[in-house]
Amino acid sequence: MMFTKQEICDAIRGRLIVSAQAYPGEPMRDPRTTAQVAASVVRGGAAALRVQGLADIEATRSAVETPVIGLWKDGTSGVVITPTYQHAHAVALAGAHVVALDGTRRPRPDGLSLAQTVARLHEETNALVMADCGSLDDALDAAESGADFISTTLAGYSGERPKTPGPDIELLREIRQAVLSPMLVAEGRIHTPSDVSAVLSAGAEAVVVGTAITHPATITSWFVDACETP
Repeated sequence: MMFTKQEICDAIRGRLIVSAQAYPGEPMRDPRTTAQVAASVVRGGAAALRVQGLADIEATRSAVETPVIGLWKDGTSGVVITPTYQHAHAVALAGAHVVALDGTRRPRPDGLSLAQTVARLHEETNALVMADCGSLDDALDAAESGADFISTTLAGYSGERPKTPGPDIELLREIRQAVLSPMLVAEGRIHTPSDVSAVLSAGAEAVVVGTAITHPATITSWFVDACETP
């Protein structure tokens, strides 16, 4: 199923996007498992999915009829979220309705600017673009570069802001005050329903939750730690 930009915005506004990801070496690292998790969270009310890896994107597209935000992580440091145009183009061809990519002002491995990458994606594919930002200046640059969505995914991870224990509420407020469009999506360390309420109150128009829903090893560790704490 294809969606227009307006349809995607309407679908996710004020609602939950679930990030369904597993990484090499994890028991759930299988596209079929990702697709099953995706179908399960959609049944629970998720308005869209955020999925990593080409095979996982393809499997998820076959399993659900909701918007799929796709990305391709490549590398271990620096710009790793859909780092080049080639990665982004492949994510679009795999079926992602929205391509999520590193939206920081750091140099991209292929030498293209964010604006050049966004423009090529818009020209050569039907995909929209979500810029994963780490600061207010990133968000301003992403808006200027033509991104369709701005997310706070990299707040605390790009070196410009400290890593907050929970979501970076201050950054959300700063972006909301300075950037009227594109749509602002909160992501990063959102672990509880109260965190969701907080980011929406701070100005986010949609919210991504991943680990707290789709990463059993981490969720289990929280409870294990609680058992071991006097």
